[in-house]
Amino acid sequence: MQFISFDLFRTLGFPDTRVIKPEQFFKYKRELSQADWVLFPEYWQLNALIYGLGCRVFPSEASYRIGHNKIEMTRAFEMVVPRHTPLTLIELNGPLQREQLWERMAPPFVAKLPKASQGEGVWLIQSREEWRRYCECTDVLYVQEYLPIDRDLRVVVVGNRVLTAYWRHQAAQGFYNNVARGGWIETGNIPEQATALALEIALKLGVNHAGFDIAMVGEHPYVLEFNRLFGNRGLTEGGMLENAILEYLRDQEQPEDPDHPTLTPRLSVAV
Repeated sequence: MQFISFDLFRTLGFPDTRVIKPEQFFKYKRELSQADWVLFPEYWQLNALIYGLGCRVFPSEASYRIGHNKIEMTRAFEMVVPRHTPLTLIELNGPLQREQLWERMAPPFVAKLPKASQGEGVWLIQSREEWRRYCECTDVLYVQEYLPIDRDLRVVVVGNRVLTAYWRHQAAQGFYNNVARGGWIETGNIPEQATALALEIALKLGVNHAGFDIAMVGEHPYVLEFNRLFGNRGLTEGGMLENAILEYLRDQEQPEDPDHPTLTPRLSVAV
């Protein structure tokens, strides 16, 4: 297979792969249209690649479209797994909406910016002053119930399987579980409910490369969000991610045997 990549770091070591800078992709229309897969384009390239050149892209278009914005992501979660989505209210930012949401959400609650990642743009709202400061930073109000947890799970899905999963413990300053914000990783004792939920969402939505953040409240899992591009701190084996991606892309080239269809996806989980 012939690949074209727009991300040198994420495809380092991939065979038969040509790396192109995203801003130069108009110069390589012929090569892009002939490639078997186009890997890790920028979000702004999608329409030109998929609709203009008919390229097959990885991660999937759904991974990009849904993962680009927490508002769209939450609406998708509420559609496919409503029992596993925290109570979330989304409104345009106006004086009336600010007052209504403050009245409906009992502090503490969580407020987020729609396009932030790695723990940035997330507030734990405990006072009216904190709520006012958040409201001054966004055009859209996105508030979510606070879940009583001190850690969450990162579940990595690649293709049609769970590649790995690990706990992310709360940072020393509290609230944030992101490794980028001081959280720390623990492997082992991964609840099956969490990995099953992440895989269910990924398959239903067509997301094939994502790190899902799952919170466990007792035995009940809640999906918080997913990141299309995720860190590799929790990937314990060298080459694990590269091999999983290549295996998935090769599998897509093989026609399904009608006498032996794949009824259930393979599930590989770190324990």
